[in-house]
Amino acid sequence: MKATRLASALAAAAFGLASFAALADVPAPQDVPYQGTLKINVDATDVAHRIFRVHQVIPAQAGPLTLLYPQWLPGNHSPNGTIDKMAGLVVKANGQVLPWTRDPLNVYAFHVDVPQGASSVEVEFQFLSSQDQRQGRVVMTPEMLNLQWNSVTMYPAGYFARQINTEASVKLPAGWQAGTALEVASRDGDTLNFKPINYDDLVDSPIYAGKYFKRIDLDPGAKAPVHMSIVADDAKYLEIKPEQIKPFRNLVQQMYKMYGAHHYDHYDFLVSLSDKMSGNGLEHHRSSEDGTSADFFTEWKKNALARDLFSHEFNHSWNGKYRRGADLATPNFNVPMSDTLLWVYEGQTQFWGQVMAARSGLWDTEQAHDMWAFTAATYDKGRPGLASFRNVQDTTNDPIIAQRRPLPYRNYQASEDYYSAGQMIWLDVDGQLRELSGGKKSIDDFGKAFFGMENGKWDVNTYTFEDVVKTLNGIAPYDWAKYLRTRLDGHGPLIGGIASHGWKLVYTDKPSEAVKAIEARRHSADLTYSLGVSIGKGGSIGDVLWDGPAFKAGLSPSMTVIAVNGRDYDADALKEAVTASAKDKSQPIELLVKNFDEYKTVRIDYHDGLKYPHLVRDTSKPDTLTTLLKAR
Repeated sequence: MKATRLASALAAAAFGLASFAALADVPAPQDVPYQGTLKINVDATDVAHRIFRVHQVIPAQAGPLTLLYPQWLPGNHSPNGTIDKMAGLVVKANGQVLPWTRDPLNVYAFHVDVPQGASSVEVEFQFLSSQDQRQGRVVMTPEMLNLQWNSVTMYPAGYFARQINTEASVKLPAGWQAGTALEVASRDGDTLNFKPINYDDLVDSPIYAGKYFKRIDLDPGAKAPVHMSIVADDAKYLEIKPEQIKPFRNLVQQMYKMYGAHHYDHYDFLVSLSDKMSGNGLEHHRSSEDGTSADFFTEWKKNALARDLFSHEFNHSWNGKYRRGADLATPNFNVPMSDTLLWVYEGQTQFWGQVMAARSGLWDTEQAHDMWAFTAATYDKGRPGLASFRNVQDTTNDPIIAQRRPLPYRNYQASEDYYSAGQMIWLDVDGQLRELSGGKKSIDDFGKAFFGMENGKWDVNTYTFEDVVKTLNGIAPYDWAKYLRTRLDGHGPLIGGIASHGWKLVYTDKPSEAVKAIEARRHSADLTYSLGVSIGKGGSIGDVLWDGPAFKAGLSPSMTVIAVNGRDYDADALKEAVTASAKDKSQPIELLVKNFDEYKTVRIDYHDGLKYPHLVRDTSKPDTLTTLLKAR
């Protein structure tokens, strides 16, 4: 520890705990040009060990230098940089190894002293990617890899990320092909050398590479090309039919018709078809990471409900990457983000993801209605915590609070509900715009006004809550601030948009096709709105609705259902028991459950039968939902 840091530590000790922040000795980012260019070389050939090997040359001057490993990651909205997988750090200058010190209050910061006469430091380390999903996302398999530059780079503190120039290269396994928004300057065997780009945009430009690769043009002849670059577990999964490509081409055109502008010079859907590499959905300005199951195309009908992943992530190029909440637009990747506007960033993107899935033909009308019913039911009866102690605005803190870890009672605790609750709020906004304007205006007008300017530009254009309100008032004057704050800060159901569009949310004893598909994908029985429980494969209880019938009877998550009314557990047998109890109200539903090493019988006194959400027309009102979902 050099003298100034030692002095800081002693001063902190003298003034007590309140001054411990002085130990985090990290220069604040300045909006000034960085002198020189970061040279980054990544060797991604060690697929057997799943290791990325990194070598960097970082221009530096003699004296103290702080190197940062990215912590706050865009699209994650949280401090979940993968520093736990960084190993083997060695820093050199003039051929000599330099000692480094990790900052004790900022473990993503590394301090070194650059000796006199040195004009740069060399940095080497390995990124030890996950061996299985218990350790995090699997990003390297024998057939493919997903390289995210935030995992394989360090950068100098004291600068805005966009002020740091980089020249990057990656060596791939022999014969592999790659998809990325980065532009290739040259190829030397299996090494790709990319054109210079600033560090901010480098981190925003991941790579999917693989042994089995296919590239599809989604907008032939366009000045701003849009492609789908696909890697797969096996060549057979790349057999894609023309009728499956058509809705993706429609998606591009539907986005253009609604927004009237785009914010990239080219765009790449980076797609993995894999049951080995972890699935993913992550937005970028000129690309998106879209990880699906290996059979996404070859079992097209079975995977229908996963298709809105693409419309969601594509929409983020407008909402989240170009227009971004001012408190999310940080100068580098180690300045904390504030997530207060995620109900716009993610909530409206969730809305448009489902609307555009319908407009493009990725979903048919029935699938779209089923999914809206499924979501609406969640915010009608499925989130008791939002009806009591939490609100939608508070859930924007969840990327930092929970970081997507499993929760004991998700329905009660709520978690990142700004996605789907935000979706319901924006459906409500659309209904209100139509009513205020006599049907002349809609949320399409908001989309074009708020996101559809400066065609072709792909910098960041920030906004605040007041900007959202101002744009809405420009379309249809109203007290939009109160309207939004009531829904964001209040409690209770969020299904007003269903009614305002001429539909009703009802519950029947027949599951929709969407519910059937969700149950099949999750190997579950979703009895949330009847027994108040969701049961997974092998009888494992996933979630128990807070104060629902199953909760009151004594069931809890992590228990396992062994038997139903004296017979081995089976999802269909459980549903039959629920139906039977509605006919014979004297007969409870009897479950034998295992809790740790104990077995007990639980009797659920429930007699209202199976209940699944559906939308039905309210013929007393115009059907504007059909209008909303119709292709332009």
